[in-house]
Amino acid sequence: MEILYKSTRGGGSPITASAAILKGLADDGGLFVPEQIPSLDRTWEEFSGMTYGEAAYEVMKLYLTDYTEEELKTCIARAYDSKFDTEVIAPIVEADGAYYLELFHGATIAFKDMALSILPHLMTTAAKKNNIKNEIVILTATSGDTGKAALAGFADVEGTRIIVFYPKSGVSPIQEKQMVTQKGKNTFVVGIHGNFDDAQSGVKAIFSDRELKEKLDSQGFQFSSANSINIGRLVPQIVYYIYSYGALLREGKIKSGEEINVVVPTGNFGNILAAYYAKNMGLPIAKLLCASNENKVLFDFFQSGVYDRNREFVLTSSPSMDILISSNLERLIYKIAGGDGEKNTALMRELGSCGKYRITEEMKKELSEFYGGYATEQETAVRIRTVYEKTGYVLDTHTAVASAVYEKYRQETGDSRKTVIASTASPFKFTRSVLQAIGTDCSEADDFVLADELSRVANVAVPKAVEEIRSAAVIHDHVCEKDGMAKMVCDFLGIDA
Repeated sequence: MEILYKSTRGGGSPITASAAILKGLADDGGLFVPEQIPSLDRTWEEFSGMTYGEAAYEVMKLYLTDYTEEELKTCIARAYDSKFDTEVIAPIVEADGAYYLELFHGATIAFKDMALSILPHLMTTAAKKNNIKNEIVILTATSGDTGKAALAGFADVEGTRIIVFYPKSGVSPIQEKQMVTQKGKNTFVVGIHGNFDDAQSGVKAIFSDRELKEKLDSQGFQFSSANSINIGRLVPQIVYYIYSYGALLREGKIKSGEEINVVVPTGNFGNILAAYYAKNMGLPIAKLLCASNENKVLFDFFQSGVYDRNREFVLTSSPSMDILISSNLERLIYKIAGGDGEKNTALMRELGSCGKYRITEEMKKELSEFYGGYATEQETAVRIRTVYEKTGYVLDTHTAVASAVYEKYRQETGDSRKTVIASTASPFKFTRSVLQAIGTDCSEADDFVLADELSRVANVAVPKAVEEIRSAAVIHDHVCEKDGMAKMVCDFLGIDA
């Protein structure tokens, strides 16, 4: 069955998966979604015997239907290889009553590696399939992790360039050092004076600039995105939820068909949307727990049906979740609106003009499988300390938000189902916050000294991703105002702004 992709705003004709991956964002500003969510065609017993790569093929073949078997298997083999520090790719650790799905064993020690290891291969394959002669310019905004994972994935990939914008004062020191030391002749990193939402809005504005698009085309360039707005990011993320269920079945932790809960620390809504798609494919998920930090715009949305970004932006110890405009939520809104592009467009227009919108009561009923929760900074720190003291297992700040929300949910509802928590980053990316939560004095030490201390405390080796940037030279020192992003793009590409 061929799956085509259409815009959440209703414009244009449906296109193939490879064309959607190349475009990134639809011409009308909408996000690409599959015309229908396919059903899994393998049993859970079959999945329980699969490697990560085998499971990836069985899931992704259902969405990327214009890729041949050989093309898709080649992309998967190139993505999930020795870049990961474990052959399992996504191990599951049981700690304090939950199963932590560790998604941080890739090159940049964050869950973004799970999709961004394969996106460059999907994209370059798509370019050949669609006879694209232009150089593809990957344009990305990051709240901390996407940037480095995308840079690592696309560095020196022939026929591509990559430009990453990040909030200059809104990422951890390790996250920033990872990006600004990135090698590769085709890479360009810019800090902006603003927050992630400013960076994301600026990137969307550049994508929507028809005059700039035409100028680029005349110079042999075309834009695409590595953000989670690209369907080529979302599809690979579905895989690990399916894989984790098979792994739990293999280990005898669950029975085939048994319902589980899934908890995801959430910012841009892509990671939890992937779990929602997996549920719609047949994964037995009872509840999807959407965990927010003090920027609790999603919590308030699930409580009230009103999405309102008009609030104070809070800088927290979980910076990848410091987001007030959750772009991927649009895909969910479109679905619960019954696939009505006009209704979705009207709501997104309200968000753009007024900063908020309200969904209908009928749409709100469609959200019953979600539970919104949030954790304060104090609750996050307490959860890190509690899990460490009880089990010796160390959570990063984002995973701790999810864990704290799960504890609240369990106490509130008495729900005792087996639960998978998406562990989205290594604690070594947030050493200061993690060690302070555990009770270590961090006032005098730099982040790399703290990495050594965390290694001792957690009894885990310092990851290669941290070791290799200790003394790495800063290559990218570009900074701009949020209204200067388009000029930075033009300067890097050598065209007139």
